[in-house]
Amino acid sequence: MNTQTRDHSPDIYSILSQTQRLRVSDGEIKPVLDGCSNASQLLVLIWSQLGDFDNLEYAWWLRREKEKLSSKGITVRAVGIGNRNSGIKFCEYTGFPQEWLFVDETAEIHTLLGLYRGLTLQFPTLSISQKAWLNLMLMCAGIGSPGTLKEVFRGYKGDRKAPQLIADEEVVKNTPLPPIKGSFFKAAGGKGFQRPFELATLRLRNMTEVLSNWNTYVPDSSYLTQRGGTFLFDPQGKLIYEHRDRGILGFAENMSNPLSFLD
Repeated sequence: MNTQTRDHSPDIYSILSQTQRLRVSDGEIKPVLDGCSNASQLLVLIWSQLGDFDNLEYAWWLRREKEKLSSKGITVRAVGIGNRNSGIKFCEYTGFPQEWLFVDETAEIHTLLGLYRGLTLQFPTLSISQKAWLNLMLMCAGIGSPGTLKEVFRGYKGDRKAPQLIADEEVVKNTPLPPIKGSFFKAAGGKGFQRPFELATLRLRNMTEVLSNWNTYVPDSSYLTQRGGTFLFDPQGKLIYEHRDRGILGFAENMSNPLSFLD
């Protein structure tokens, strides 16, 4: 499903090309594919809530692989759930360019593209927000969210198929723990691959950031369970790759190297 060109691919590009949303950089309503007509390839990311840890992690990988994106002439656009304040905060933290990011306050584009809404169990006595929270907690436990628990454990146990994430001289700050130097992971597990607790430490930093600024990142908790997707197009607008998220921490087909599909 993830790597095949779908029969309905022209519909996806058509929907995106007709979609206008608020652009974070200037607060104007603009086509989300504005400025993309001459792209060698076009990578469109439909993100969930901008406070979702998946998106902060995805943006981290994009920043890490910015030279690959540039060398391949790949133009990037993203649409996330939130408002302009959410977008500004997200870009300040992740380094994701504001001019690449658009916001959709009601996840309308997600519905148009048929993306997974996440677990939607109904609890009659609860408010919409409370139901979203409860469904999110169930998804974090792996219910209606295949692969989530496996991915959580991978963050703790390490992954020899994944690259090293934290340089030896880098210092990870802004977590509940004391600052951690990258060489700590070298002593704990080696070098040149994802060491035990390395990814979990980066995720802890992301969690601390979001929870410390929750109302900014998530102005409306109604859409907490909504998942996103990745779409890569050639210069003619033909879909050459897609991935539709099926659960939390499932934003890529290959979580060991989320942007490996670009190769």
